[in-house]
Amino acid sequence: MVNKGDSVTLDSDLTEMKDDDLIQWRFEYTLIAEINKQFDRFTVYHDVLDERFRDRLKLDNQTGSLTITNITTEHDGCYKLKINFFRKTSFIRLTVYGELNISFTLSVNKGDSVTLDSRLTEIKYDDLIQWRFEGTFIAEINVTAERFTVYDDVLDGRFRDRLKLDNQTGSLTITNTTMKHDGFYHQQIKQIKKQQIKHLRQNLILDVIVEISVNEGDSVTLNSDLTEMKDGDVIHWMFEYTLIAEINVTADRFTVHDDVLDGRFRHRLNLNKQTGSLTITNTRTEHAGVYQLEINGMMIDFHLNVIVSVMEGDSVTISSDFTELKNNDWIRWKFGNEHTLIAEISKRPNRFAVYDDVHDGRFRDRLKLDNQTGSLTITNTTSEHDGCYKLDNDYYMRPSVICLAVYARLPVPVISSNSSQCSSSCSLVCSAVNVSHVTLSWYKGNSLLSSISVSDLSISLSLPLEVEYQDKNTYSCVLNNPISNQTQHLDITHLCHTCSDSVHCCGPTEAVIRLVLSAMVGVATVIILVYDIRSRRADRDQAQIHTSGT
Repeated sequence: MVNKGDSVTLDSDLTEMKDDDLIQWRFEYTLIAEINKQFDRFTVYHDVLDERFRDRLKLDNQTGSLTITNITTEHDGCYKLKINFFRKTSFIRLTVYGELNISFTLSVNKGDSVTLDSRLTEIKYDDLIQWRFEGTFIAEINVTAERFTVYDDVLDGRFRDRLKLDNQTGSLTITNTTMKHDGFYHQQIKQIKKQQIKHLRQNLILDVIVEISVNEGDSVTLNSDLTEMKDGDVIHWMFEYTLIAEINVTADRFTVHDDVLDGRFRHRLNLNKQTGSLTITNTRTEHAGVYQLEINGMMIDFHLNVIVSVMEGDSVTISSDFTELKNNDWIRWKFGNEHTLIAEISKRPNRFAVYDDVHDGRFRDRLKLDNQTGSLTITNTTSEHDGCYKLDNDYYMRPSVICLAVYARLPVPVISSNSSQCSSSCSLVCSAVNVSHVTLSWYKGNSLLSSISVSDLSISLSLPLEVEYQDKNTYSCVLNNPISNQTQHLDITHLCHTCSDSVHCCGPTEAVIRLVLSAMVGVATVIILVYDIRSRRADRDQAQIHTSGT
Protein backbone atom coordinates (compact mmCIF):
# COMPACT_ATOMS: atom_id res chain seq x y z
CA MET A 1 0.00 0.00 0.00
CA VAL A 2 1.28 3.43 -0.92
CA ASN A 3 0.02 6.97 -0.39
CA LYS A 4 -1.16 9.03 -3.31
CA GLY A 5 1.73 11.16 -4.64
CA ASP A 6 4.45 8.88 -3.27
CA SER A 7 6.85 6.64 -5.21
CA VAL A 8 7.01 2.85 -5.04
CA THR A 9 9.52 0.27 -6.30
CA LEU A 10 8.29 -3.12 -7.52
CA ASP A 11 11.16 -5.47 -6.70
CA SER A 12 12.26 -8.11 -9.25
CA ASP A 13 14.03 -10.11 -6.48
CA LEU A 14 17.15 -10.26 -8.66
CA THR A 15 20.52 -9.07 -7.42
CA GLU A 16 21.87 -8.89 -10.96
CA MET A 17 20.48 -9.75 -14.39
CA LYS A 18 22.19 -12.27 -16.66
CA ASP A 19 23.26 -11.72 -20.27
CA ASP A 20 20.26 -13.55 -21.79
CA ASP A 21 17.57 -12.35 -19.39
CA LEU A 22 14.24 -11.12 -20.76
CA ILE A 23 12.13 -9.20 -18.24
CA GLN A 24 8.60 -7.89 -18.80
CA TRP A 25 6.46 -5.71 -16.53
CA ARG A 26 2.71 -5.58 -17.19
CA PHE A 27 -0.10 -3.60 -15.64
CA GLU A 28 -3.21 -5.75 -15.88
CA TYR A 29 -2.03 -7.51 -19.08
CA THR A 30 -0.73 -4.31 -20.74
CA LEU A 31 3.04 -4.21 -21.29
CA ILE A 32 4.50 -1.10 -19.62
CA ALA A 33 8.24 -1.92 -19.45
CA GLU A 34 10.71 -4.54 -20.63
CA ILE A 35 14.39 -5.39 -20.61
CA ASN A 36 16.17 -7.53 -23.20
CA LYS A 37 19.75 -7.98 -21.98
CA GLN A 38 20.83 -9.83 -25.11
CA PHE A 39 20.20 -6.70 -27.18
CA ASP A 40 20.92 -4.30 -24.31
CA ARG A 41 17.42 -2.84 -24.67
CA PHE A 42 15.64 -1.10 -21.75
CA THR A 43 12.20 0.20 -22.69
CA VAL A 44 9.32 1.88 -20.86
CA TYR A 45 5.96 2.38 -22.59
CA HIS A 46 4.67 5.73 -21.33
CA ASP A 47 1.91 6.15 -23.90
CA VAL A 48 -0.24 3.12 -23.08
CA LEU A 49 -3.47 3.22 -21.03
CA ASP A 50 -4.31 6.91 -21.61
CA GLU A 51 -0.71 7.91 -20.75
CA ARG A 52 -1.30 7.38 -17.04
CA PHE A 53 2.36 6.29 -16.65
CA ARG A 54 3.91 9.17 -18.62
CA ASP A 55 7.25 10.28 -17.03
CA ARG A 56 6.56 8.05 -14.02
CA LEU A 57 8.37 4.77 -14.86
CA LYS A 58 12.03 4.00 -14.12
CA LEU A 59 13.84 0.70 -14.71
CA ASP A 60 16.80 -0.44 -12.63
CA ASN A 61 19.48 -1.44 -15.17
CA GLN A 62 21.10 -3.89 -12.76
CA THR A 63 18.17 -5.70 -11.10
CA GLY A 64 15.25 -5.03 -13.47
CA SER A 65 13.10 -3.60 -10.66
CA LEU A 66 10.47 -1.03 -11.65
CA THR A 67 9.86 2.28 -9.88
CA ILE A 68 6.63 4.28 -10.27
CA THR A 69 6.83 7.91 -9.19
CA ASN A 70 4.07 10.38 -8.23
CA ILE A 71 1.46 7.66 -7.72
CA THR A 72 -2.22 8.39 -8.50
CA THR A 73 -5.34 6.29 -8.10
CA GLU A 74 -5.07 5.31 -11.77
CA HIS A 75 -1.98 3.26 -10.88
CA ASP A 76 -3.95 1.13 -8.42
CA GLY A 77 -4.17 -2.48 -9.64
CA CYS A 78 -2.27 -5.68 -10.37
CA TYR A 79 1.28 -5.72 -11.76
CA LYS A 80 2.78 -8.82 -13.35
CA LEU A 81 6.50 -9.57 -13.60
CA LYS A 82 7.71 -12.25 -15.98
CA ILE A 83 11.35 -13.29 -16.19
CA ASN A 84 12.38 -15.49 -19.15
CA PHE A 85 8.76 -16.54 -19.63
CA PHE A 86 8.72 -19.47 -17.23
CA ARG A 87 11.68 -19.09 -14.93
CA LYS A 88 9.65 -16.80 -12.74
CA THR A 89 6.24 -15.13 -12.79
CA SER A 90 5.14 -12.81 -9.97
CA PHE A 91 2.01 -10.80 -9.24
CA ILE A 92 2.16 -7.61 -7.18
CA ARG A 93 -1.02 -5.94 -5.95
CA LEU A 94 -0.60 -2.18 -5.58
CA THR A 95 -3.19 -0.27 -3.54
CA VAL A 96 -3.13 3.51 -3.52
CA TYR A 97 -4.13 4.72 -0.05
CA GLY A 98 -6.74 7.44 0.25
CA GLU A 99 -9.65 5.79 -1.56
CA LEU A 100 -11.79 2.75 -0.87
CA ASN A 101 -10.38 -0.03 -3.04
CA ILE A 102 -11.87 -3.51 -3.38
CA SER A 103 -10.25 -6.32 -5.35
CA PHE A 104 -11.39 -9.88 -6.03
CA THR A 105 -11.38 -12.63 -8.66
CA LEU A 106 -14.49 -14.00 -10.33
CA SER A 107 -14.73 -17.20 -12.40
CA VAL A 108 -17.29 -18.08 -15.08
CA ASN A 109 -17.62 -20.93 -17.56
CA LYS A 110 -17.38 -19.96 -21.22
CA GLY A 111 -20.85 -19.29 -22.64
CA ASP A 112 -22.42 -18.50 -19.27
CA SER A 113 -23.42 -15.07 -17.97
CA VAL A 114 -21.71 -13.27 -15.11
CA THR A 115 -22.69 -10.20 -13.09
CA LEU A 116 -20.05 -7.75 -11.84
CA ASP A 117 -21.58 -6.51 -8.59
CA SER A 118 -21.45 -2.76 -7.97
CA ARG A 119 -21.84 -3.40 -4.21
CA LEU A 120 -24.61 -0.81 -4.14
CA THR A 121 -28.16 -1.57 -3.03
CA GLU A 122 -29.48 1.52 -4.80
CA ILE A 123 -28.00 4.26 -6.98
CA LYS A 124 -28.18 7.78 -5.52
CA TYR A 125 -29.17 10.92 -7.38
CA ASP A 126 -25.61 12.23 -7.68
CA ASP A 127 -23.79 8.97 -8.53
CA LEU A 128 -21.47 8.62 -11.48
CA ILE A 129 -20.61 4.95 -12.14
CA GLN A 130 -18.02 3.91 -14.71
CA TRP A 131 -17.00 0.43 -15.85
CA ARG A 132 -13.72 -0.21 -17.71
CA PHE A 133 -12.17 -3.30 -19.26
CA GLU A 134 -8.39 -3.19 -19.55
CA GLY A 135 -8.61 0.60 -19.28
CA THR A 136 -11.31 1.02 -21.98
CA PHE A 137 -14.75 2.40 -21.11
CA ILE A 138 -17.46 -0.22 -21.63
CA ALA A 139 -20.37 1.17 -19.53
CA GLU A 140 -21.34 4.31 -17.65
CA ILE A 141 -24.23 5.59 -15.50
CA ASN A 142 -24.75 9.30 -14.89
CA VAL A 143 -27.79 9.60 -12.65
CA THR A 144 -27.93 13.41 -12.78
CA ALA A 145 -28.05 13.38 -16.58
CA GLU A 146 -30.31 10.28 -16.56
CA ARG A 147 -27.85 8.53 -18.85
CA PHE A 148 -27.31 4.76 -18.84
CA THR A 149 -24.83 3.85 -21.57
CA VAL A 150 -23.02 0.69 -22.70
CA TYR A 151 -20.13 1.00 -25.16
CA ASP A 152 -20.34 -2.48 -26.65
CA ASP A 153 -18.72 -1.65 -29.99
CA VAL A 154 -15.27 -0.96 -28.50
CA LEU A 155 -12.40 -3.47 -28.61
CA ASP A 156 -13.37 -5.07 -31.93
CA GLY A 157 -16.98 -5.43 -30.79
CA ARG A 158 -16.25 -8.28 -28.36
CA PHE A 159 -18.98 -6.98 -26.02
CA ARG A 160 -21.60 -6.30 -28.72
CA ASP A 161 -25.10 -7.19 -27.45
CA ARG A 162 -23.58 -8.72 -24.33
CA LEU A 163 -23.65 -5.87 -21.78
CA LYS A 164 -26.59 -5.12 -19.48
CA LEU A 165 -26.67 -2.42 -16.77
CA ASP A 166 -28.87 -2.73 -13.70
CA ASN A 167 -30.69 0.60 -13.46
CA GLN A 168 -31.19 0.21 -9.73
CA THR A 169 -27.78 -0.96 -8.50
CA GLY A 170 -25.38 -0.15 -11.36
CA SER A 171 -24.15 -3.75 -11.55
CA LEU A 172 -22.94 -4.92 -14.96
CA THR A 173 -23.90 -8.27 -16.52
CA ILE A 174 -21.93 -9.87 -19.36
CA THR A 175 -23.87 -12.53 -21.27
CA ASN A 176 -22.53 -15.38 -23.40
CA THR A 177 -18.95 -14.91 -22.19
CA THR A 178 -16.01 -15.84 -24.40
CA MET A 179 -12.27 -16.03 -23.86
CA LYS A 180 -11.96 -12.42 -25.06
CA HIS A 181 -13.82 -11.27 -21.94
CA ASP A 182 -11.15 -12.71 -19.65
CA GLY A 183 -9.16 -9.96 -17.92
CA PHE A 184 -9.27 -6.96 -15.59
CA TYR A 185 -12.42 -4.92 -14.97
CA HIS A 186 -12.52 -1.64 -13.07
CA GLN A 187 -15.50 0.01 -11.49
CA GLN A 188 -15.33 3.59 -10.22
CA ILE A 189 -18.13 5.32 -8.34
CA LYS A 190 -17.99 9.07 -7.75
CA GLN A 191 -20.41 10.50 -5.21
CA ILE A 192 -20.56 14.31 -5.34
CA LYS A 193 -21.80 15.95 -2.15
CA LYS A 194 -21.21 19.52 -1.09
CA GLN A 195 -18.55 19.88 -3.78
CA GLN A 196 -16.57 16.94 -2.31
CA ILE A 197 -15.83 13.87 -4.42
CA LYS A 198 -15.77 10.49 -2.68
CA HIS A 199 -14.36 7.57 -4.62
CA LEU A 200 -15.11 3.85 -4.52
CA ARG A 201 -12.94 1.70 -6.79
CA GLN A 202 -13.32 -1.98 -7.56
CA ASN A 203 -10.80 -4.14 -9.40
CA LEU A 204 -12.18 -7.44 -10.65
CA ILE A 205 -10.24 -10.17 -12.37
CA LEU A 206 -12.66 -12.17 -14.52
CA ASP A 207 -11.41 -15.67 -15.20
CA VAL A 208 -13.34 -17.14 -18.16
CA ILE A 209 -12.98 -20.91 -17.92
CA VAL A 210 -13.39 -23.22 -20.90
CA GLU A 211 -14.71 -26.51 -19.49
CA ILE A 212 -14.31 -29.56 -21.73
CA SER A 213 -15.16 -33.22 -21.16
CA VAL A 214 -13.69 -36.14 -23.11
CA ASN A 215 -14.14 -39.91 -22.92
CA GLU A 216 -11.03 -41.75 -21.82
CA GLY A 217 -9.12 -42.90 -24.89
CA ASP A 218 -10.60 -40.28 -27.22
CA SER A 219 -8.85 -37.18 -28.59
CA VAL A 220 -9.70 -33.63 -27.55
CA THR A 221 -8.77 -30.24 -29.02
CA LEU A 222 -8.19 -27.17 -26.86
CA ASN A 223 -9.21 -24.35 -29.20
CA SER A 224 -7.19 -21.13 -29.23
CA ASP A 225 -10.16 -19.24 -30.76
CA LEU A 226 -7.81 -17.89 -33.44
CA THR A 227 -8.67 -18.28 -37.11
CA GLU A 228 -5.07 -17.62 -38.09
CA MET A 229 -1.92 -16.64 -36.21
CA LYS A 230 -0.12 -13.42 -37.10
CA ASP A 231 3.53 -12.44 -37.28
CA GLY A 232 4.83 -11.70 -33.81
CA ASP A 233 2.38 -14.04 -32.06
CA VAL A 234 3.81 -16.01 -29.17
CA ILE A 235 1.68 -18.85 -27.80
CA HIS A 236 2.38 -21.00 -24.75
CA TRP A 237 0.38 -24.03 -23.61
CA MET A 238 0.82 -25.15 -20.00
CA PHE A 239 -0.56 -27.96 -17.86
CA GLU A 240 -0.71 -27.06 -14.18
CA TYR A 241 1.80 -24.25 -14.99
CA THR A 242 4.29 -26.61 -16.67
CA LEU A 243 5.12 -25.70 -20.28
CA ILE A 244 4.02 -28.47 -22.67
CA ALA A 245 3.90 -26.66 -26.05
CA GLU A 246 4.89 -23.31 -27.55
CA ILE A 247 4.72 -21.41 -30.82
CA ASN A 248 6.84 -18.48 -31.96
CA VAL A 249 5.47 -17.34 -35.32
CA THR A 250 8.32 -14.93 -36.09
CA ALA A 251 10.94 -17.64 -35.52
CA ASP A 252 8.71 -20.24 -37.24
CA ARG A 253 9.14 -22.45 -34.19
CA PHE A 254 6.52 -25.03 -33.17
CA THR A 255 7.60 -27.10 -30.16
CA VAL A 256 5.91 -29.72 -27.98
CA HIS A 257 7.51 -30.65 -24.67
CA ASP A 258 5.90 -34.06 -24.30
CA ASP A 259 8.58 -35.56 -22.05
CA VAL A 260 7.72 -33.36 -19.05
CA LEU A 261 5.62 -34.56 -16.11
CA ASP A 262 6.88 -38.14 -16.23
CA GLY A 263 6.18 -38.36 -19.96
CA ARG A 264 2.40 -38.53 -19.63
CA PHE A 265 2.02 -36.49 -22.84
CA ARG A 266 4.60 -38.43 -24.87
CA HIS A 267 3.45 -38.80 -28.53
CA ARG A 268 0.06 -37.34 -27.60
CA LEU A 269 0.42 -33.61 -28.40
CA ASN A 270 -0.31 -32.03 -31.78
CA LEU A 271 -0.14 -28.29 -32.55
CA ASN A 272 -2.24 -26.71 -35.29
CA LYS A 273 0.19 -24.55 -37.26
CA GLN A 274 -2.55 -22.23 -38.49
CA THR A 275 -4.57 -21.55 -35.31
CA GLY A 276 -2.24 -22.63 -32.49
CA SER A 277 -4.87 -24.98 -31.07
CA LEU A 278 -3.59 -28.00 -29.13
CA THR A 279 -4.87 -31.57 -29.59
CA ILE A 280 -4.32 -34.31 -27.01
CA THR A 281 -4.74 -37.83 -28.36
CA ASN A 282 -5.55 -41.05 -26.47
CA THR A 283 -6.50 -39.20 -23.28
CA ARG A 284 -6.08 -40.78 -19.85
CA THR A 285 -7.21 -39.74 -16.37
CA GLU A 286 -3.74 -38.31 -15.73
CA HIS A 287 -4.49 -35.67 -18.41
CA ALA A 288 -7.45 -34.29 -16.42
CA GLY A 289 -6.79 -30.89 -14.88
CA VAL A 290 -6.21 -27.25 -15.71
CA TYR A 291 -4.53 -26.14 -18.94
CA GLN A 292 -3.38 -22.55 -19.45
CA LEU A 293 -3.18 -20.85 -22.82
CA GLU A 294 -1.09 -17.69 -23.00
CA ILE A 295 -1.37 -15.64 -26.19
CA ASN A 296 0.78 -12.51 -26.24
CA GLY A 297 0.37 -12.08 -22.48
CA MET A 298 -3.34 -12.96 -22.25
CA MET A 299 -4.06 -16.05 -20.14
CA ILE A 300 -7.02 -18.43 -20.62
CA ASP A 301 -7.86 -21.47 -18.46
CA PHE A 302 -9.18 -24.77 -19.82
CA HIS A 303 -10.60 -27.32 -17.36
CA LEU A 304 -10.39 -30.79 -18.90
CA ASN A 305 -12.59 -33.49 -17.38
CA VAL A 306 -11.86 -37.07 -18.41
CA ILE A 307 -14.86 -39.45 -18.41
CA VAL A 308 -14.18 -43.03 -17.35
CA SER A 309 -16.80 -45.59 -18.43
CA VAL A 310 -17.58 -48.67 -16.32
CA MET A 311 -20.15 -51.48 -16.46
CA GLU A 312 -22.65 -51.63 -13.61
CA GLY A 313 -21.43 -54.12 -11.00
CA ASP A 314 -17.76 -53.79 -11.95
CA SER A 315 -15.03 -52.05 -9.95
CA VAL A 316 -13.14 -48.97 -11.08
CA THR A 317 -10.01 -47.23 -9.82
CA ILE A 318 -9.67 -43.46 -10.13
CA SER A 319 -5.98 -42.56 -10.19
CA SER A 320 -4.53 -39.84 -7.98
CA ASP A 321 -1.60 -39.43 -10.41
CA PHE A 322 0.88 -40.04 -7.57
CA THR A 323 3.38 -42.91 -7.59
CA GLU A 324 4.00 -42.50 -3.87
CA LEU A 325 2.73 -40.09 -1.23
CA LYS A 326 5.39 -38.24 0.77
CA ASN A 327 5.45 -37.29 4.42
CA ASN A 328 3.61 -33.99 4.13
CA ASP A 329 1.20 -34.90 1.33
CA TRP A 330 -2.57 -34.81 1.69
CA ILE A 331 -5.37 -35.87 -0.66
CA ARG A 332 -9.12 -35.30 -0.54
CA TRP A 333 -11.66 -37.01 -2.80
CA LYS A 334 -15.00 -35.21 -3.28
CA PHE A 335 -18.13 -36.28 -5.15
CA GLY A 336 -20.95 -34.50 -6.98
CA ASN A 337 -22.00 -30.90 -7.44
CA GLU A 338 -22.01 -30.42 -3.66
CA HIS A 339 -18.34 -31.55 -3.50
CA THR A 340 -19.11 -33.94 -0.65
CA LEU A 341 -15.98 -35.36 1.01
CA ILE A 342 -15.92 -39.15 0.59
CA ALA A 343 -12.26 -40.00 1.31
CA GLU A 344 -9.04 -38.35 2.48
CA ILE A 345 -5.42 -39.05 3.30
CA SER A 346 -3.14 -36.87 5.40
CA LYS A 347 0.34 -38.35 5.77
CA ARG A 348 1.51 -36.09 8.59
CA PRO A 349 -1.09 -37.21 11.19
CA ASN A 350 -1.20 -40.57 9.34
CA ARG A 351 -4.94 -40.36 8.69
CA PHE A 352 -6.62 -42.60 6.10
CA ALA A 353 -10.39 -42.25 6.08
CA VAL A 354 -13.37 -43.08 3.87
CA TYR A 355 -16.76 -41.49 4.49
CA ASP A 356 -19.01 -44.08 2.89
CA ASP A 357 -22.19 -43.17 4.80
CA VAL A 358 -22.68 -39.87 2.96
CA HIS A 359 -25.25 -39.49 0.16
CA ASP A 360 -27.72 -41.94 1.75
CA GLY A 361 -25.05 -44.59 2.10
CA ARG A 362 -24.61 -45.21 -1.63
CA PHE A 363 -20.85 -45.73 -1.10
CA ARG A 364 -21.19 -47.99 1.97
CA ASP A 365 -18.56 -50.78 1.90
CA ARG A 366 -17.59 -49.78 -1.64
CA LEU A 367 -14.65 -47.35 -1.16
CA LYS A 368 -11.01 -48.38 -0.93
CA LEU A 369 -8.01 -46.04 -0.65
CA ASP A 370 -4.54 -46.98 -1.83
CA ASN A 371 -2.30 -46.02 1.09
CA GLN A 372 0.73 -45.63 -1.16
CA THR A 373 -0.68 -43.62 -4.08
CA GLY A 374 -3.95 -42.19 -2.74
CA SER A 375 -5.93 -43.62 -5.67
CA LEU A 376 -9.60 -44.39 -4.99
CA THR A 377 -11.35 -47.65 -5.92
CA ILE A 378 -15.12 -48.00 -6.07
CA THR A 379 -16.39 -51.60 -6.02
CA ASN A 380 -19.73 -53.01 -7.22
CA THR A 381 -20.65 -49.80 -9.02
CA THR A 382 -24.27 -48.77 -9.58
CA SER A 383 -25.94 -45.90 -11.46
CA GLU A 384 -25.86 -43.91 -8.17
CA HIS A 385 -22.08 -43.64 -8.50
CA ASP A 386 -22.38 -41.92 -11.89
CA GLY A 387 -20.98 -38.38 -11.62
CA CYS A 388 -17.82 -36.32 -11.19
CA TYR A 389 -15.09 -36.90 -8.62
CA LYS A 390 -12.80 -34.05 -7.64
CA LEU A 391 -9.28 -34.61 -6.38
CA ASP A 392 -7.84 -31.93 -4.10
CA ASN A 393 -4.20 -32.17 -3.05
CA ASP A 394 -1.25 -30.08 -1.96
CA TYR A 395 0.70 -30.56 -5.19
CA TYR A 396 -1.45 -29.00 -7.89
CA MET A 397 -2.78 -25.49 -7.43
CA ARG A 398 -6.23 -26.50 -8.70
CA PRO A 399 -8.23 -29.73 -8.35
CA SER A 400 -8.53 -32.23 -11.17
CA VAL A 401 -11.93 -33.66 -12.08
CA ILE A 402 -12.59 -37.20 -13.27
CA CYS A 403 -16.15 -38.14 -14.23
CA LEU A 404 -17.52 -41.66 -13.95
CA ALA A 405 -20.15 -42.95 -16.40
CA VAL A 406 -21.81 -46.14 -15.12
CA TYR A 407 -23.67 -48.14 -17.78
CA ALA A 408 -26.22 -50.91 -17.19
CA ARG A 409 -25.66 -54.35 -18.70
CA LEU A 410 -27.40 -54.65 -22.06
CA PRO A 411 -30.10 -57.16 -23.00
CA VAL A 412 -30.02 -58.96 -26.35
CA PRO A 413 -32.41 -57.19 -28.77
CA VAL A 414 -35.43 -59.17 -30.01
CA ILE A 415 -36.43 -59.41 -33.70
CA SER A 416 -40.04 -60.23 -34.51
CA SER A 417 -42.18 -60.35 -37.66
CA ASN A 418 -44.87 -57.74 -38.16
CA SER A 419 -46.41 -59.36 -41.27
CA SER A 420 -50.06 -60.50 -40.91
CA GLN A 421 -50.62 -61.84 -44.43
CA CYS A 422 -48.78 -62.80 -47.55
CA SER A 423 -47.16 -59.99 -49.48
CA SER A 424 -44.10 -59.31 -51.60
CA SER A 425 -42.01 -58.13 -48.59
CA CYS A 426 -41.54 -58.98 -44.91
CA SER A 427 -42.05 -56.40 -42.13
CA LEU A 428 -39.72 -56.82 -39.12
CA VAL A 429 -39.28 -55.02 -35.79
CA CYS A 430 -36.21 -55.03 -33.53
CA SER A 431 -36.88 -54.03 -29.92
CA ALA A 432 -35.20 -53.61 -26.51
CA VAL A 433 -37.00 -53.09 -23.21
CA ASN A 434 -36.10 -50.73 -20.31
CA VAL A 435 -32.85 -49.32 -21.69
CA SER A 436 -31.08 -45.95 -21.36
CA HIS A 437 -27.97 -44.31 -22.86
CA VAL A 438 -28.10 -46.72 -25.81
CA THR A 439 -28.41 -46.83 -29.59
CA LEU A 440 -30.48 -49.44 -31.44
CA SER A 441 -29.40 -50.05 -35.06
CA TRP A 442 -30.16 -52.19 -38.11
CA TYR A 443 -27.17 -53.33 -40.22
CA LYS A 444 -27.06 -54.86 -43.68
CA GLY A 445 -23.74 -56.65 -43.59
CA ASN A 446 -21.42 -53.99 -42.18
CA SER A 447 -23.45 -51.04 -43.50
CA LEU A 448 -25.68 -49.05 -41.15
CA LEU A 449 -29.28 -48.87 -42.39
CA SER A 450 -31.03 -47.00 -39.57
CA SER A 451 -30.68 -46.23 -35.86
CA ILE A 452 -32.47 -44.69 -32.90
CA SER A 453 -30.96 -43.44 -29.62
CA VAL A 454 -32.13 -42.66 -26.10
CA SER A 455 -30.20 -40.71 -23.47
CA ASP A 456 -31.10 -40.69 -19.79
CA LEU A 457 -34.64 -42.11 -19.91
CA SER A 458 -35.29 -45.78 -19.25
CA ILE A 459 -37.71 -46.70 -22.03
CA SER A 460 -38.45 -49.36 -24.63
CA LEU A 461 -37.01 -48.90 -28.12
CA SER A 462 -38.21 -50.41 -31.39
CA LEU A 463 -36.90 -50.05 -34.93
CA PRO A 464 -38.72 -51.36 -38.05
CA LEU A 465 -37.17 -52.93 -41.15
CA GLU A 466 -38.72 -54.00 -44.47
CA VAL A 467 -36.99 -56.77 -46.47
CA GLU A 468 -37.82 -58.78 -49.60
CA TYR A 469 -38.63 -62.47 -49.14
CA GLN A 470 -35.93 -63.53 -51.55
CA ASP A 471 -33.27 -61.20 -50.02
CA LYS A 472 -30.04 -63.17 -49.56
CA ASN A 473 -28.18 -60.44 -47.58
CA THR A 474 -27.31 -60.80 -43.91
CA TYR A 475 -29.10 -58.49 -41.49
CA SER A 476 -28.42 -57.84 -37.82
CA CYS A 477 -29.84 -55.66 -35.04
CA VAL A 478 -27.31 -54.14 -32.62
CA LEU A 479 -27.92 -52.55 -29.21
CA ASN A 480 -24.89 -50.63 -27.95
CA ASN A 481 -23.62 -48.08 -25.44
CA PRO A 482 -20.09 -46.58 -25.28
CA ILE A 483 -18.55 -49.66 -23.66
CA SER A 484 -20.54 -52.72 -24.80
CA ASN A 485 -22.96 -54.08 -27.40
CA GLN A 486 -25.40 -56.94 -27.99
CA THR A 487 -26.22 -58.30 -31.46
CA GLN A 488 -29.15 -60.33 -32.78
CA HIS A 489 -28.83 -61.76 -36.30
CA LEU A 490 -31.88 -62.06 -38.55
CA ASP A 491 -33.00 -65.53 -39.68
CA ILE A 492 -35.12 -64.65 -42.73
CA THR A 493 -36.24 -68.23 -43.37
CA HIS A 494 -37.67 -68.47 -39.86
CA LEU A 495 -39.51 -65.10 -39.71
CA CYS A 496 -40.27 -64.43 -43.37
CA HIS A 497 -42.20 -66.95 -45.59
CA THR A 498 -42.95 -66.89 -49.33
CA CYS A 499 -46.41 -67.24 -50.87
CA SER A 500 -45.50 -70.13 -53.25
CA ASP A 501 -48.14 -72.36 -51.68
CA SER A 502 -50.75 -72.18 -48.99
CA VAL A 503 -48.72 -73.98 -46.41
CA HIS A 504 -45.67 -71.86 -46.90
CA CYS A 505 -47.77 -68.74 -47.30
CA CYS A 506 -49.76 -69.24 -44.18
CA GLY A 507 -48.98 -69.83 -40.60
CA PRO A 508 -49.29 -73.29 -38.96
CA THR A 509 -52.76 -72.65 -37.48
CA GLU A 510 -54.18 -71.39 -40.74
CA ALA A 511 -52.66 -74.36 -42.58
CA VAL A 512 -54.37 -76.81 -40.20
CA ILE A 513 -57.69 -75.01 -40.62
CA ARG A 514 -57.37 -75.19 -44.40
CA LEU A 515 -56.56 -78.92 -44.26
CA VAL A 516 -59.59 -79.57 -42.05
CA LEU A 517 -61.81 -77.58 -44.37
CA SER A 518 -60.45 -79.48 -47.38
CA ALA A 519 -61.17 -82.79 -45.63
CA MET A 520 -64.68 -81.69 -44.78
CA VAL A 521 -65.32 -80.64 -48.36
CA GLY A 522 -64.01 -84.02 -49.51
CA VAL A 523 -66.28 -85.91 -47.08
CA ALA A 524 -69.28 -83.76 -48.11
CA THR A 525 -68.53 -84.50 -51.75
CA VAL A 526 -68.40 -88.24 -51.06
CA ILE A 527 -71.67 -88.08 -49.12
CA ILE A 528 -73.39 -86.17 -51.91
CA LEU A 529 -72.01 -88.60 -54.47
CA VAL A 530 -73.19 -91.61 -52.47
CA TYR A 531 -76.54 -89.99 -51.94
CA ASP A 532 -76.83 -89.27 -55.65
CA ILE A 533 -75.92 -92.83 -56.59
CA ARG A 534 -78.42 -94.26 -54.12
CA SER A 535 -81.10 -91.87 -55.31
CA ARG A 536 -80.49 -92.83 -58.91
CA ARG A 537 -80.59 -96.56 -57.97
CA ALA A 538 -83.81 -96.11 -56.02
CA ASP A 539 -85.42 -94.31 -58.92
CA ARG A 540 -84.37 -97.07 -61.28
CA ASP A 541 -85.71 -99.80 -59.00
CA GLN A 542 -88.96 -97.93 -58.66
CA ALA A 543 -89.26 -97.70 -62.42
CA GLN A 544 -88.70 -101.44 -62.83
CA ILE A 545 -91.41 -102.26 -60.27
CA HIS A 546 -93.85 -100.02 -62.06
CA THR A 547 -93.12 -101.74 -65.41
CA SER A 548 -93.65 -105.27 -63.97
CA GLY A 549 -97.05 -104.31 -62.56
CA THR A 550 -98.24 -103.09 -65.88
